[in-house]
Amino acid sequence: MLSTLAVLIACVSVLLMAAVLIQNPKGGGIDPTFGGQAQQLFGAARSTDFIEKATWVLAGTLVVLCVVAVLTVGTGGPVAPTDIPLQSR
Repeated sequence: MLSTLAVLIACVSVLLMAAVLIQNPKGGGIDPTFGGQAQQLFGAARSTDFIEKATWVLAGTLVVLCVVAVLTVGTGGPVAPTDIPLQSR
């Protein structure tokens, strides 16, 4: 189970890195002269919205997978004293 989670975390991490690197650092290349509506004005595909949503979905998925992995591993600490059988003398 843990190895499956590790593979899923690695895949989601690579996809998240790709989604972040695909994005344009200048806000999607929208010209401020058009009031931010250049994509709608010229009928261009709204791929920046898709990439932004994909980034958020992948980030949320990564957080959930990491929490599930931590809960799967557990604390790994010592056994609680109530679980140790009493020894008779």
